[in-house]
Amino acid sequence: MKVTETSLPGVLVIEPDVYEDSRGYFLETWNSARYRDYGLPEQFVQDNMSFSHRGVLRGLHYQLPPRAQGKLVSVAVGKVFDVAVDIRKGSPSFGKWYGTVLSAENKKQLWIPAGFAHGFVVLSEWAVFLYKVTDYYSPECERCIRWDDPHIGIRWPVDQEPVLSPKDLAGALLEHAEVFA
Repeated sequence: MKVTETSLPGVLVIEPDVYEDSRGYFLETWNSARYRDYGLPEQFVQDNMSFSHRGVLRGLHYQLPPRAQGKLVSVAVGKVFDVAVDIRKGSPSFGKWYGTVLSAENKKQLWIPAGFAHGFVVLSEWAVFLYKVTDYYSPECERCIRWDDPHIGIRWPVDQEPVLSPKDLAGALLEHAEVFA
């Protein structure tokens, strides 16, 4: 397994070992002992899966304490551009973002600790996106920052307006958002 630190402290790109032969491939997507060595929590409480078509953008989502979530994300089918944004006030990287391509082909995972907003846009015809989270979904604690906040300046690799949910269309600008103290 190869683990790479990103420009955002705590956000990691994980490349699992993949064992391929004429039948296909096998890889380990989670091993608490192995991942713990890289600072990931040993316990996740919920697994989620989403299906989205090309151009769908989900995010930038996060949950505030007491239900803050860390997320280990990957793509089972298709290809997305995945983004983490540091929303920890006082952090040297507050408001900065990191993006990478996650796909069924590259089999990469991204670890996004609590204190970061998360979003992705689908680049393939469709994608199946997987999330392991460290706390349960809480509508009361969930927040959303606008995907196109000019102060964050994410360079989404899209050539047309993305497809957004009403909740994501109503996201706050970072300067007005409730964030981590």
